[in-house]
Amino acid sequence: MSRLTATVGARIQSIVYGSPSPAEITDELRLTSDIDLAHLVMLVECGLVTAADGAALARRIELLRADGFRPLHDVPTPRGLYLAYEQQLIADLGAGIGGRLHTARSRNDLKATATALRLRTRLTDLVCELTRLQAVLLSRGRAHRHTVMPIHTHYQAALPITYGYYLVGVAIALGRDIAALRRAVDALDRCPMGAGAVAGTDLPIDPAVTADLLGFDGPARHAVDAVASRDGALAALAAAAGAGLTISRLGTDLQLWSSAEFGFVAFPDRLVGGSSAMPQKRNAFLLEHVKAKAGTAIGAWTTAATMMRSTPFTNSIEVGSEAVAAVWPGLDAVLDATVLARALAGGARPVPERMLARAEDGFVGATALANRLVRQDVPFRTAHQLVGGAVRHAVDRGATRLTAEDLPAELAGAETSLPALVAEQRAGGGPGDFDGVFAAGYRDLTDHDAWCHTVRNRWAAAQQRLADAVARIVRHGERGDRA
Repeated sequence: MSRLTATVGARIQSIVYGSPSPAEITDELRLTSDIDLAHLVMLVECGLVTAADGAALARRIELLRADGFRPLHDVPTPRGLYLAYEQQLIADLGAGIGGRLHTARSRNDLKATATALRLRTRLTDLVCELTRLQAVLLSRGRAHRHTVMPIHTHYQAALPITYGYYLVGVAIALGRDIAALRRAVDALDRCPMGAGAVAGTDLPIDPAVTADLLGFDGPARHAVDAVASRDGALAALAAAAGAGLTISRLGTDLQLWSSAEFGFVAFPDRLVGGSSAMPQKRNAFLLEHVKAKAGTAIGAWTTAATMMRSTPFTNSIEVGSEAVAAVWPGLDAVLDATVLARALAGGARPVPERMLARAEDGFVGATALANRLVRQDVPFRTAHQLVGGAVRHAVDRGATRLTAEDLPAELAGAETSLPALVAEQRAGGGPGDFDGVFAAGYRDLTDHDAWCHTVRNRWAAAQQRLADAVARIVRHGERGDRA
């Protein structure tokens, strides 16, 4: 190739370019050929490739796609899969036709575009899966809006809430993670094709055509930035890791609450495992997978960022190849955690009697009682001391709940029912305002769901435009051949 007369040996080739399976070769070349076809349409429209040559290239690429790129499954790839694929086109069509496809581009802008396409697809898949998890959390939240339980701070029972209110809170937090992922997708909406190796090209191309056919909002603004930057991959992974963290915290609570000591939730047999040695065990082991997978995403981000650190701001294998390769396992881990969490959140069954009993035994209504004194113009710190003394009196006599004999005279006849106290906690987004907090979560859900449909429809429309444009090239080329 060019001035080179030799290449690396087989072992180094495997290290540098990998040893992809036939399925991986097919997936990579299908994405590459999408870009090829869009680029080819643009070259024909700009007069850089004739209609006849464009038709021949398009037909051959489509035949390879239809055959799953089978001819490329077993060929040597001493300079990487893309060049082997290009050499296949040249071998099939001759250099006079096959050698024209790479006009006005480089592997640099081609690879940056492939990364953006793959990222936006994977991120959108993740957004849609997270949206399904959010829907499950909201649905289960609404079903258990009246299931009273204690919420803990510092692992100690603190205040009364409901299980449904808790789930809606997680759904709202997850909504922000989804919004961050959507922003990451939006940031990928400039197509690198046309940036060339690193400084654009002096050939009269129209990158906006390629961008439109690939479903991008427009072409790159700056050629160096287009091939040098993979901050989109880092931003995407950071957003995914944030979602993984939120899911891991849900997993921690569910695992704790499903223990025999808490007994707040139970899982059906299909979602637990047994022990090889202890016949009585029911291990909610899937929750451990959910919790751990956030670590994979965090580790992937750290790995990718470390590889990018202090690299020159231009095309770089450290950035475009090695760092990006670390991103995919992190995204996969969060997607897997999302699927598992959806099954677990949907399958978890609260034990209302146990939840209510633990709330009542934990004196979690104490703060509400203190606030009743505040309504009687008692300073809060005084009210805090009075109710704290009442709790101490109950504990000293061996009780786990406050009764009339424990309460100060100012609270004689006060309502101590936890469901009633929960209903009064309306301000500040409390559980008493369940309708309000649920509505906020549901608005997020419907917005995210609509976004998923809009984005996928937009890309599907671009694919159809590309297919139509390729078909036109083939028709025009065939008419030119006959002429």
